[in-house]
Amino acid sequence: MPLHIQTPLVESHRLSLLSGRSVWLKLDALQVPGSFKIRGVGFACETHARRGARRFVSSSGGNAGLAVAYAGRRLAIPVTVVVPETATETAKELLRLEGAEVLVHGASWQEANGLALSLVGADDAFVHPFDDPLLWQGHATMIDEVAQAGLKPDAVVLSVGGGGLLSGVAEGLQRNGWAGVPILAVETAGAASFRAATEAGRPVELARLASIASSLGAKRVCDQAVRWWQQRPIRSVVVSDASALAACERFLADHRLLVEPACGASLALAYEAAPELEGFETVLVVVCGGATASIDQIRQWSQQQQP
Repeated sequence: MPLHIQTPLVESHRLSLLSGRSVWLKLDALQVPGSFKIRGVGFACETHARRGARRFVSSSGGNAGLAVAYAGRRLAIPVTVVVPETATETAKELLRLEGAEVLVHGASWQEANGLALSLVGADDAFVHPFDDPLLWQGHATMIDEVAQAGLKPDAVVLSVGGGGLLSGVAEGLQRNGWAGVPILAVETAGAASFRAATEAGRPVELARLASIASSLGAKRVCDQAVRWWQQRPIRSVVVSDASALAACERFLADHRLLVEPACGASLALAYEAAPELEGFETVLVVVCGGATASIDQIRQWSQQQQP
């Protein structure tokens, strides 16, 4: 049995009416650790366990770290997660509830990642949050499930941070014979590292991050995400923090499911009937989830967006 579950694929009547097209939701927010991350992380951890790993080491104060901690508990393998100083108390508490050792280091993920890499011993396995072929292979199972359900979308809408989900979905589309199905890769304006890469034609590092969508907070997307952009139809879309936050609130009201602003960024395209959706009759939105944001925090962020 894999560590992830097969998640529901449902048509959203509300979003279909608002956007003027058939909108389908892949509800990976319902994964046990709270996000799609367990698909790739679970596959990677199971692979490392078969190879004899005695400990998992990762660097993430968010959903990837939670997925590694969950996988370690399920596989009875110790986990150490290094988080930056910006990690929330909620995130650290959730990691500890899964039994992970939590180390706090550095002002950014890059610094935390550097310490995590230095901790990896001969019997340890490092689990990257987004840049690993094992992750992409695991994330691709999401599209396998859509294909098995008999739905072929005209386009897939997803959020992009470091590029792990984008790379996995692209791999899933490819292996199901859907190489021509476009991907709309959505980011918030303060964390648009994929947009920067498409403008430069290569991965580039942002000078700083300025978005409340912390799960999209990778200063540089992985090389594989850019390679897919060069090989297949992928459109970069950027939305505001305010749009992402509003979509979170509306999605909670419409579908009784709380997601992080990083996920709200993708949902915003359907709620706002974005022009990027024109020409597509059936759209699949990856509801990637997120476990570290509360509705109170989302509303506090929304108030801060007010002029």
